[in-house]
Amino acid sequence: MESHSSHSSVAGTGPRVVHWSVISRGTLLTLVSVSGLVLILGAAFSPDRVLANLLLVAFYLISLGLFGIVFVAIQYASGAGWSVGFRRIPEAMSGVLWIGGLAILPVLASLRVLYEWSHSDVVAHDHLLQLKSGWLDPFMFIVRSVIYLFVWIGMAYFIIRRSRRQDVDGSSVHTERNVLLGALFLVVFGVTFSVASFDWLMSLEPHWFSTVFGVYNFSGMFTSGLATLILILLGLKRLGWLKREFTEEHLHDLGKLLFGFSCFWAYIWFCQYMLIWYANIPEETAYYEPRTQGIWGALMFLCLFLNWVVPFLGLLPRAAKRSAFAMARVSCVVLVGHWLDLYLMIMPSIREGGALPGLIEIAGATLLFGLFVWGFGRSLGRANLVRARDPYLPESLQHHV
Repeated sequence: MESHSSHSSVAGTGPRVVHWSVISRGTLLTLVSVSGLVLILGAAFSPDRVLANLLLVAFYLISLGLFGIVFVAIQYASGAGWSVGFRRIPEAMSGVLWIGGLAILPVLASLRVLYEWSHSDVVAHDHLLQLKSGWLDPFMFIVRSVIYLFVWIGMAYFIIRRSRRQDVDGSSVHTERNVLLGALFLVVFGVTFSVASFDWLMSLEPHWFSTVFGVYNFSGMFTSGLATLILILLGLKRLGWLKREFTEEHLHDLGKLLFGFSCFWAYIWFCQYMLIWYANIPEETAYYEPRTQGIWGALMFLCLFLNWVVPFLGLLPRAAKRSAFAMARVSCVVLVGHWLDLYLMIMPSIREGGALPGLIEIAGATLLFGLFVWGFGRSLGRANLVRARDPYLPESLQHHV
């Protein structure tokens, strides 16, 4: 990513910020290629572990992409103007949705490796799976997955297209229509994301269920998305961009959101764990039993530490939420914590032995990073960095002034 000497203005259309140099493009290509090669080789020895990591990569990418468009939709639906100056960043984050969709295709093509309910002989001898067979059907599972992705990508496309058209004609009609589209998307998202979480993650252990699982995944999605947004904005500002559009006041507000949603994540985590522990119903405790034993148990409490204790203590002081140094470090911890959270949702269902991440997990994490950076940069380079003709831009520039 290169920095330029010119900066955006309120009257102009703003600069294009992302131009990939040969080195950065080559580095990304090498990173993705090496990671992909490790996963391909690993599939010869442990296909279930590789597919589980691909599921983690896909769900993480989809979560970050969905955060981008959900954040934008919330701003439109609530009539918020404070974020207009940097709203192109979450818009560009939604550009990784289709990459996450492609990453999950190998999982959908190999359902029998990860999902026991896809085995007809297993279902034939399991009364509970027979009762759930109307929903957990391989063909319908794939159809639903395609529908989720099609709806998310399609609605994101229309919202962002109107945003970019406003750069050309400056019409407030685009904002008005995106208010309606954003509100509609939030309703659709609330249903589809919850059900997708049930399908892709919860059905890895089909005898277990949790009524707050969708909300739990939403909290993780939003927290990790905020952390990613903060890191990108701080990086762009350090390169000389968004000096007027992203100030200490905006950082402070994003810090409050990150602090609040990390507490919300911890609240939902505790609600799910406490209710299952207190009820002590065998088919529910079966989920937590392996996750509280040995290394899995240590990782579970590490997950709680990374996702809540660090952001709670680190962002509790007002000064920390206004400090780029503190916010960047807490955001990095949250991103690692969300990866570990997904790891604990997925891996215990397929790895009865060792729990510690290994080379395959490292390859999956680097693949995730490379694909996100490439997809985000590609999307960001297609539009002006600042929505210079948005009617709410002056409000954003005067935020808390």
